[in-house]
Amino acid sequence: MFRYTFSRMVSTIPVLFGVTIIVFLLIQLIPGDPARTILGGEATPEAIETLREEMGLNKPFFVQYFTWLTEIIQGDLGYSYTLHTPIVQELLPKFLNSMILTGASLLICILLGISFGLVSALKNGSVFDKVSMGFAIIGASMPVFWVALMLMWLFAIKLQLFPVSGMYNMRNPGGLFDLLHHLVLPAFATATVSIAVVARLSRNTVIEVLQQDYVKYFQSFGLSDAKINFFHVIRNALPPIINITGLQVGYIMGGALFSEIVFNWPGIGQLLYAAITSNDYPMIQSGILLIGLTFVVVNLLVDMINIWLSPKLRDSL
Repeated sequence: MFRYTFSRMVSTIPVLFGVTIIVFLLIQLIPGDPARTILGGEATPEAIETLREEMGLNKPFFVQYFTWLTEIIQGDLGYSYTLHTPIVQELLPKFLNSMILTGASLLICILLGISFGLVSALKNGSVFDKVSMGFAIIGASMPVFWVALMLMWLFAIKLQLFPVSGMYNMRNPGGLFDLLHHLVLPAFATATVSIAVVARLSRNTVIEVLQQDYVKYFQSFGLSDAKINFFHVIRNALPPIINITGLQVGYIMGGALFSEIVFNWPGIGQLLYAAITSNDYPMIQSGILLIGLTFVVVNLLVDMINIWLSPKLRDSL
């Protein structure tokens, strides 16, 4: 187990290295000159050229990349072109806010998606199964920003049950309850598509397990359906379900960026949006790299959980 865990951790290093290359290449394709953006349209060519030299933009591509990679490894994310502050000071608090939204959305996805999938599988062909899977098909096809706008219009503007935007009440912050009150709508909007996907795939996985011979074997001994489902069916269906849910983390993180903009949630989505519009290359690179790192770590944890839940996988290591 330890050897496998160590090998999996080592195998993530080339993946992260590939992520840095892709991020750096994508940023280089963004049109516009950061030096001109910083100095403004009235800047002279000499001033722009001087600033480009100070920022290292005149160096060859590979030199720029390895310089940036070395600084990243040392924990130096650089300075923002537009905010003129260390990127760490701006990025980490926003990233933590995004993780709060992503974590809440993932929790909703797990609770509702797996629950609807399990019940639909155990009641295969029932009215509940048909209705829930019908909503799942609709939910999987709805874009996050549209769901966010509809939830805002109905529950925040019309019914006035939840706040329209922000993370806390600016006039009178109410601590944890105030945070949860502001979190409900953006979390549900972010989780909608993932709930639908997890529900459908969970249902298919459980139905496949129910058709295995060992389930019929236990039924022949007179065991109740409740015991068979709880101790055998659900347990054997959990590893693929967890794997499916883990793969949704990337989609949830991407959807959270849209929810942050719609609900004015002070997360990394707002920060990246401002950085993209102002050609703030270091901020964009650091933000995307942090998201990629989080996705790789989450998938590593999902693999470890699957091994812990599956004796067959543990024995094969």
